[in-house]
This record gives sequence, C-alpha cells and structure tokens, in this order.
Amino acid sequence: MQNTVLDGILFARLLRGGAACLKANAMTVNDLNVFPIPDGDTGDNMFLTINSGASAVGEGYDSLSQTAGKAASGMLLGARGNSGVILSRIFAGLSKGFEGMAQADVKKLGAAFESGVREAYGAVSVPVEGTILTVLKDSVAAANSAVTDDSTLEEYFADFSAELKRSLERTPDLLDVLRDAGVVDSGGAGLGYIIDGFINALGGDVAASEAYAAPQTHSVDLDAFSADSVLEYGYCTEFLLRLQTGKVDIENFNEEVIADYLNMVGDSVVCFKEGTVVKVHVHTKKPGDILNEMQRYGEFLTFKMENMTLQHNENHMSEKLAATAKKKTPRKPFGIVSVAAGKGIKNAFSEQGCDVVVDGGQSMNPSAEDLIAAFRHINADVIFVFPNNSNIIMTANQAAQLYDEAEICVLPTKTIGEGYAAISMLDTTLGSTEAIIAELEEIISGVVTGMVSRAVRDTEMNGVEVRKDDYIGFVGDTVYTDNPDRSAAAEELCEAAGAKRYDIMLLVCGESVTPDEAQTLYNKLQKKYRRTEIVMIDGGQPVYDYIIILE
Repeated sequence: MQNTVLDGILFARLLRGGAACLKANAMTVNDLNVFPIPDGDTGDNMFLTINSGASAVGEGYDSLSQTAGKAASGMLLGARGNSGVILSRIFAGLSKGFEGMAQADVKKLGAAFESGVREAYGAVSVPVEGTILTVLKDSVAAANSAVTDDSTLEEYFADFSAELKRSLERTPDLLDVLRDAGVVDSGGAGLGYIIDGFINALGGDVAASEAYAAPQTHSVDLDAFSADSVLEYGYCTEFLLRLQTGKVDIENFNEEVIADYLNMVGDSVVCFKEGTVVKVHVHTKKPGDILNEMQRYGEFLTFKMENMTLQHNENHMSEKLAATAKKKTPRKPFGIVSVAAGKGIKNAFSEQGCDVVVDGGQSMNPSAEDLIAAFRHINADVIFVFPNNSNIIMTANQAAQLYDEAEICVLPTKTIGEGYAAISMLDTTLGSTEAIIAELEEIISGVVTGMVSRAVRDTEMNGVEVRKDDYIGFVGDTVYTDNPDRSAAAEELCEAAGAKRYDIMLLVCGESVTPDEAQTLYNKLQKKYRRTEIVMIDGGQPVYDYIIILE
C-alpha cells in the first residue's frame, strides 16, 4: 500500500529504519576517509546521532509535530562529530517545518526538507560544497521538483534517493581532497543509507519498521570494580514496562505511582508514560527490588542495568557525572572542560587544572549531551571548553548553545597540543572573558602539533608516496614523511616541523608504543635537540602512535 501522508507513528518508523540501515553500513561510511589513517568515524557518528533521535521517540506519537520535535531534541543532544551535528540540524529543520502539524502530505514534507536544508547550511560558519550539504540540497531540489498533487511518500523518497546517488558521485568534482583520495563524501554517503532505511521502512521491512536500532556496545574496564570494591554509586537501571490489563486499569493509570516509589528507593529518576508503555531511568543500589515492584503493574519489554563504576567510555560521561552530582561543588567563577583520549593524556590535562576531561578524540567523539553533563558538574559562571579536535568543535558549540546556566567559551583547539598549551598558560586574572580568550588564541597560534600514525592505504599526499601499513608523519593535513619504522617517522617529522626552533617539545607516546621504544626515541631526540627541553608523556592514546607538541 502506497502512503500519501506522514504522521508521527510513521515518522518514528522511518527514523528506526534509517538508523538500522546506517548501522549496518557504518563501517563502509567510516572507510570513506580522506586522510589515510585509521580514524574514520563518520558512519559511527551519524548512526549514534540518528539513533538518539529514534530512541527519544520510541514508537512515536500520533502527532507528527510532537514526534519530529522530540526526535530533533534527541539528535541535538546526541550529536557527535561534524557530520552528526549537521545531521541533527537537518532534523531540527524538519521539526520546524512540521511544527503544529498532526500529519503532512508530500508537498508539506518537501517544504519541511527545504527547512532542513536551510538549517543545515546555517549550522556551518563557512559551508563547503561537495559535502553532505550539497548532497542534501541537490536531493531535496530534485525530489521537490517532481512532486504532484498525487505523489506518494514512496515516490518522493525514490526521487530523493536517485538524485542523492548522482550528487554523491559528483562530490569529488567539487572537492579536490575527495578526488585526490579517490573517495566520495562520507557524510553524503551516510545520508544515503538513512534514506535507504526510510525506503525499507515504507516497504514494510520488518527489521526496519519494528525493531529499534540497537545502540553500539562498548567494552568495560572490569578491573574498575574488584572483589574488594564497595558499591558506591549503584546501578544505572533503564527499562520499558508494558502495562498489563490484568494488573492495572491502563487508561486511568497514573505513572506517578511508579515515580514516587522510584524516588524512595533511588535517584536520578526519569519516568513517563506513552500509551501502554512506561519508560524508566533510575540510579539504585537494589535494582532487584525495583524489578519485583514493577511486575505489579506490567511486564518488561527491554531492560538494561550497568554498574556505574564501570561506566568509563565517552558514551557514559553523562552517567558518571550524574553519579557524582550529589557531591556538587560550590559555584565558582571559572571552570575548564577538555576532551582527550588516553589515560596518560587525560591525567596530564587534569594536572594542568581541567575540572572535567571528557573521554573522546578522533574515532570516539563525545556527544553534545556528554559535554553538557560536564558543564553541569563543574558549576561555574564561565566555562572554557577545549575540544582538541576539529571534528568536535561543532559539537562543543552546539552544546554551548543548548546550555544556559553558564557562559560557555569554546576555544577552537584542533589538536591535543593546542589544548594542552592553552590550558597550561590559562590566566583567569586578566579581567574580562574577552581578554582571556584573546590571550589563549595567541597561545594556540604558536603551537605546532605533529602526529605519527599507520597508513591504511597506498596514496600520494603532498608529494610523499604513502604505502599501506607504513607510518606517516603529518601536521594538520600536510604529510611530511612515510617510513616503515614509526620511531624513524617521528624523527623525520621533528626535523620537517623545525623542532630545533622551539623551546619545548612534548613527546606523547601512544598505547601501542613500548617503554623501551619510547625511551630510545626520547634519547635520540635529546641528543639531536640539545637546546630544546623535551618532556616524554606516556599518553596511552589510540590511533596516533606519537603526538609531538612543539611550543
């Protein structure tokens, strides 16, 4: 059966279909990486973003406006990476286009997508053609031009998808970096899989239309809770409870009965009813008691429980900070949030005065919600934020826009080196926020950060022949060296970056570098650069075998 109108329930089904299709193809999107190192994460970021929206609406509401609004809010908070932020803005535009509508015909759907295009372009300070923005704009224009009074949703998205594929193939003609790398735009490709998922859901695909897109699973640090540990924070417990007619009068049932009980036995309670389903989030030390109590009212559809001590990765930053909210510090004038990956690097930032170091970096971007949780935890009048990655800056700015309990100042640090140098010299006695920011920007401009990482494909960049599985040394997007030996690549990078002209060098060693290898390289660099103070840090970071910071 062809669909001629879009309501809230169907829109929620499309979201689940889009999330499911993108999840199945996330690695393909990740591999469309312009830079030849193992740091592609566009597919993961876009999936986690749309999945936040799909999870926020569940099976949806009768009203299209309500479903679209809640989906947009979920994506704005769950947005990760530049591609995820742009995707969240597309759906924010759709939400604006659907405002006040119980349902929409195809013409109104097209108008809402035009709103999505405007919102997406507005999210980028300097829009670049040949990206997801162009693919979206072309697709909407083509699909809208074909709309008639009799158009169906199936026809609309078929036209949308056909032009999307054509536009995607044109992206290397618009961006030299895509042409040189031999790839199409990854964000545009991710959008293509989302639209494919919409089409699957419209066609009755059971996996797309009925099953929620499952969130990615993450490993946990089992050593964080030993046989001698004491349960301090309890368990983060979440579930969907289907009310049963044999147990309660569903139509007149007030979920406050459940909420009142949960507040007696736990905290951080979120509890609301949608139709016959009650959604619950609670922190408790006795989840078993809660489960037994809940079965007085219904039966479980889904259930998740995690020991909050083990919640250590970037996707659980909100939970970790919520667990310590009861120890909230007094309000203070200034606070610092930084983003970093690797135990040693995170410790180094903490030692420099960071109040919260959010887990994240390349290939593991934090969400806007993770950053907002950090803002709340700090409890300061002015909070300086150091993203330390170009793919996190947009997310940080989005988090700043969504948070109104403090003045949030996002410094556009693109590397760990820029963030570390700026924080180490942060002077809050300068008076105005503007003066502090001006000084920090000057400090950032004087830092050079070089990276060494393994190449994942053969290519040529900046006149350097890059061979798969070799190690390349680069600063920004400029590759200076390729060498099968990573220490040798680091030495060559130092020379190319002009290390002898700098007073300080920080040699940050990655998780795969052995102590002996690190010490050998350190000794060589000390001997070569006698006038430069060299400090070695066991960073433990992924992706980058060495990070070399020159100040």
